[in-house]
Amino acid sequence: MYFKSAAGRDAVHEQYRALLAEWPVPNEQRLVPTGAGDTFVVSCGPADAPPLVLLHGSASTSLDWIDDVSAWSVHYRVHAVDLLGDPGLSAEVRPELDSDDHAAWLDDVLEGLGIQGSVLMVGSSLGGWIGTDYAIRRPGKVRKLALLSPSGIGRQKSLIYLPAIFLLPWGRWGVLQTMRLVAGPLPSERRRDTGEFALLVHKHFQPRRVQLPIFTDDQLSKLDLMVIVGGRDRMLDSQETARRLPNATVVLPNAGHVLPSQTEHVLNWLLEDR
Repeated sequence: MYFKSAAGRDAVHEQYRALLAEWPVPNEQRLVPTGAGDTFVVSCGPADAPPLVLLHGSASTSLDWIDDVSAWSVHYRVHAVDLLGDPGLSAEVRPELDSDDHAAWLDDVLEGLGIQGSVLMVGSSLGGWIGTDYAIRRPGKVRKLALLSPSGIGRQKSLIYLPAIFLLPWGRWGVLQTMRLVAGPLPSERRRDTGEFALLVHKHFQPRRVQLPIFTDDQLSKLDLMVIVGGRDRMLDSQETARRLPNATVVLPNAGHVLPSQTEHVLNWLLEDR
């Protein structure tokens, strides 16, 4: 179990369900059976529209997309997927990263959703890594892939959590300062309810502490990518990402790891496919 206690897990899930009830457009919420365990998915938009799969970041949930789905679901059948082993409602397992495990899991998710053929994907941070890994391992399955602060391209910074040693003993203030230092502007500074939820997750959940595999230039060259990174990202080397993918990457110079809203930017790029 990746929660610090069963009571903490229950508190997080209770608040998560309450926030999911505020999803801004009509939606279907369900558990999709997979070989790795049940996977929670929020689906919205016209049932006959092209499928758009959303993969959130580490230590987060599908609430990451709550401010995007109103616009995206006009054009697409949007499926926001809770990653395995994170604080959402999917199974508490963490497949091996340097293996086919995540790709096999996504195969099962797409099959369970009734999706045939190729999809569009948007991935943030760890979700960007999982989406990229899937697109590489399953050629032709991902038509276009938008990546927000993605792992697996620029170097992952190893000393990022060191300030927590000094700040976390200062209670809520220390937690907020640590989160701002690591991630940049917080959701709480844009949307208070999801910001409070992020603090609750931080209190009760144990995030991953692993180095993610880096994709090769040859692997990335075969994908149709748009990448958006923050110039002040303290978790990932966004400048290296831009150097490796100069024609696909947009650098927001004053942004951290958590980016300001990219709803329209991503949508306009996706719509070029139609």
